[in-house]
Amino acid sequence: MNKILGACALAMTIVVTPHFALAQDASLNANFGSVRLSSGFTPDPHRVSITAGGSIDAYEDTPLPQACIGMISDAPDYEVTYSADSLPLVFRTLSSVDTTLIINGPDGSWYCDDDSYGDLDAEVRFNRPQSGTYDVWVGTFGGSTAAATLLITETP
Repeated sequence: MNKILGACALAMTIVVTPHFALAQDASLNANFGSVRLSSGFTPDPHRVSITAGGSIDAYEDTPLPQACIGMISDAPDYEVTYSADSLPLVFRTLSSVDTTLIINGPDGSWYCDDDSYGDLDAEVRFNRPQSGTYDVWVGTFGGSTAAATLLITETP
């Protein structure tokens, strides 16, 4: 009887397993490094050259909120450990292609944007940022990767 119940439990586990791959593993080393910043950091903005995009469709293939879109990698592109004070913390993309931002904040919540910075560039703004680690993915539309710059600033 115990073997039958065990087999049924295993079968139910397989049935309810999501169809998408578990992606966005913040425990992986960031593709383009990491930085520690404290409120009032200089130079502002902090600039990072990255290759945006990846093989994972954030909208179709992940458990992320529906607002999270773009082609991304499983590992974060960049990791920011931030010591907050009273200034805002803003993440922006600059690229010749349409880019998106997906950020896992220190509170474990997901923050996403597509075109808020204009000209197909993304922006995620934390008006009252928390101290802690921000894992950042920069996505692209289409299946290709592209050169991009990630800007981290305290200037609105």
